[in-house]
Amino acid sequence: MELLVARNPDPASRLPYLLLVPLEGGKVFRAREPWPRTTAVYCHPVPLEDWPAEPEILERVPLKACTRRGAAIDLVADRRREQRSQLVVTRARGRQVVFWQAPRTTRQSRPGVRVPRARAQGLPELTVLVDTRERYPYRFAAQGDRVATRRQALPCGDYAVADDRGLVGVVERKSLADLVGSLTSGRLRYQLAELAAQPRAALVVEDRWAKVFALEHLRPGQVADGLAEVAVRWPTVPLVWCDNRKLAEEWTYRFLAACLRHGEERIWADQLLDPPAPQP
Repeated sequence: MELLVARNPDPASRLPYLLLVPLEGGKVFRAREPWPRTTAVYCHPVPLEDWPAEPEILERVPLKACTRRGAAIDLVADRRREQRSQLVVTRARGRQVVFWQAPRTTRQSRPGVRVPRARAQGLPELTVLVDTRERYPYRFAAQGDRVATRRQALPCGDYAVADDRGLVGVVERKSLADLVGSLTSGRLRYQLAELAAQPRAALVVEDRWAKVFALEHLRPGQVADGLAEVAVRWPTVPLVWCDNRKLAEEWTYRFLAACLRHGEERIWADQLLDPPAPQP
């Protein structure tokens, strides 16, 4: 698996390099630089057919990984220096663009969003779906008019957000007693399996991890082993410990907002990286 860097044969182009990314049959980008060494590199996606039949290869970069995550393509080079980089779909001046960046050129990749202050992900309002079986649901009072809730039967979890395609994020809420009870009964494994089938999901606990070792009627080590086992078996469903109900509610709000924003970013990336084929 290699990232190929070639010279752009088009002399009129302001982007003198071509990148062939080994993802989904190959993605081709015109680029301003052959690697983001000192600043983020502007790139422009082009059809696979734009890759020359006999390219002038300037560099072959062996890759350990090439993975698309939402609006970003993560590249991990198999070499000692300049290993990690990321092609990020974002918006600039009202249009969708791609920047190629590395740890030196940016501290953190935030595709398509500004760093939020009070509102999660910069969303003016978030509609949270609350399962009809949730007896004492979060009211998100601390968020005020930033959150609207709507009761709805959910296939799994207690809280969710959705877009036109369906659910994009789900949270299961548990107290420590409920967590331990569902773990020892075996019910937790079925719940995690259902959560893992969702695009994004998490389990939030309204307590501290240290409280596991203060349990009186169960062996703490056995509970800890069980929680470690389910974390390994379902790695896509993080188990998040919050000190209390208030912090768990705040974390749920932030997580669901991130899920909704991630879904939007994926749509942006699909539009730019996977445009529909032209009609004959």
